[in-house]
Amino acid sequence: MAISKQDIQRVKLMGFLHNRETERFSCRVITGNGTLTAEQLQAVGRIAEKYGSGVCAFTTRMTVEFAGVPYESIEDVVKELAAVGLTTGGTGARVRPVTACKGTTCVFGFYDTQALGQKVHERFYEGMGDVRLPHKFKIAVGGCPNNCIKPDLNDFGIVGQHPPKFKEELCRGCKLCEKFCRMGCMEVVDGKMQRDTTVCNNCGYCVGKCPFDAIYAEEVAYKLYIGGRWGRVVRHGTPLPGLYTEQQALDMIEKAMLLFRDQGKKGERFAAMIDRIGEDKAVDMLLHGDLMERREQILAKEIQ
Repeated sequence: MAISKQDIQRVKLMGFLHNRETERFSCRVITGNGTLTAEQLQAVGRIAEKYGSGVCAFTTRMTVEFAGVPYESIEDVVKELAAVGLTTGGTGARVRPVTACKGTTCVFGFYDTQALGQKVHERFYEGMGDVRLPHKFKIAVGGCPNNCIKPDLNDFGIVGQHPPKFKEELCRGCKLCEKFCRMGCMEVVDGKMQRDTTVCNNCGYCVGKCPFDAIYAEEVAYKLYIGGRWGRVVRHGTPLPGLYTEQQALDMIEKAMLLFRDQGKKGERFAAMIDRIGEDKAVDMLLHGDLMERREQILAKEIQ
């Protein structure tokens, strides 16, 4: 029995993608920022073996896919995945699965990226997953400026920052800071360290390296990027001015989604929308606009 285009589209929205020139489908399993418990990982393997090809692969969004699922087995796959707390999905013009680097345990990570990634997942992938957008919307959470998860190439990117502070009275002009600075933004001038803040990316590598404790850091902050894109067309995200707290970063994601829904055209990526209306206007609307005040109105409007 041939599978109709309507049924292919219906199960695609469930996270089952048609395998080319077959009547079988790939199952996309949503993970928690790329993490699964041992029980879940074993269960996915068993289900992939039972219903599909038996081969699992991690996608660029850190979901797990296995191919070869017959159309008539899709409901059984969904049911067995649900038994271990897993869901399928991650398709369509909406928030896509959130990616977060391993900054939680990485020696370079400044904060618990998996915890923040989970908050983003719960508030936006789950909480606003039914909100239709002009196109897909990808969010990435990075633990430091090493940029392993490429936050600035996502529709919305978060990058951990460890901005250094300086106690001038403790500086002896030894120039070790010049040696340790990976960005070349520190220079001793007239016996005191000077930092070029236009070059410094707040990587924090200099923190703790000064033998006289002149350079230190207290809080973790977040750099935010909007409108990044990779693929056939690449656009580096527009950095929002300044640094942000965790709560401010979460709220800014919602504002960005509202901006996209308010200003975007059907089928248009967020990056293209920003280029069309202008970076300055997009940033101004995020920082000073009334997006949150118009939230319900924006969510109710039809995307043209």
